[in-house]
Amino acid sequence: MTEAAPIERIATEKNATVSIASAKIAGASIAGARIATASIAEESVPLTIIRVLGSPYLRITALRCIASIFRNFFFLQSRAAFLPGLIPVSRADHPLDSRIPFLPDKVNTYLDFVAFWVRSLGFLLRTFGRRTLEPARNFLESMGALYAKAAEVYGKNLSTTDRPFYIERPRFFLIHAMDPHLMCIPSLHVMVVIRTYTLFREILKSIGEEELYLSQADELYRGALAITEAVLYIKQHSVNCIPAAMYAMTRFDPRLYPPGEAEHFVADLFSEANKPAKADADEIRQHILSLYHRFLAEGETASDWKTPLLDFLRELPAR
Repeated sequence: MTEAAPIERIATEKNATVSIASAKIAGASIAGARIATASIAEESVPLTIIRVLGSPYLRITALRCIASIFRNFFFLQSRAAFLPGLIPVSRADHPLDSRIPFLPDKVNTYLDFVAFWVRSLGFLLRTFGRRTLEPARNFLESMGALYAKAAEVYGKNLSTTDRPFYIERPRFFLIHAMDPHLMCIPSLHVMVVIRTYTLFREILKSIGEEELYLSQADELYRGALAITEAVLYIKQHSVNCIPAAMYAMTRFDPRLYPPGEAEHFVADLFSEANKPAKADADEIRQHILSLYHRFLAEGETASDWKTPLLDFLRELPAR
């Protein structure tokens, strides 16, 4: 009997060790499951803004980003609307636009593009904390830089499309009231969503977390496609505006958005939709890709990145 006690104690200790290990594995599995199912769409935009502006490390960069957005988009466009003739305006429409149906229910997706990148930033900060402070600051800087990049074209030649005057939904009334619709090429909507999904993937990779957050990266990619399609569905942009934005993004950051990534993006446009018809969708994708490659080819010999876009705008009829 005296010999059995140590043996029983060892067995008990082994069982306890196994139980602890099992509990750790179970806990890790639960945590992994939570990560796998976490959705960026559920991130709070107001809380993200509070988190960013409340951070001494991010506040100044965020305010500069906001200033760039207002200066290079709202102010520049409002000035052009109130002082017509100051900057030439081209019509960016293409015959293929008529094959894309007007779908008013896509307006919420269209208007989500700012919240789209803010939520992704909020997800990174909430999930990784201080590990992503520096990447978050770079994120904010790049968003402000995107608006300045697009304004290099807008300041020389504005562009518009033939959008229907539809105000049956309050959000369309807001669009018509607030947007003079003079900044179509390149599409800032498309530029912003491309930057969001590519930079999100890059940040995950830089901190060694890309494998665990594949579903979130895919969520952003699918969201970028949906917003790109929505700008066409609600007639805020032409099929000509998409390749111009893609070209601008390749020139903005060729490492994150090389031609191969652009081609993959175009191939997935309308791939999960039944509108437009398949034959029309194929032709639209072919046109987008062809014009994107034209801009790239012309940009190789141009002295300035925006020259191919400005030359294209000058080929189009004036408003």
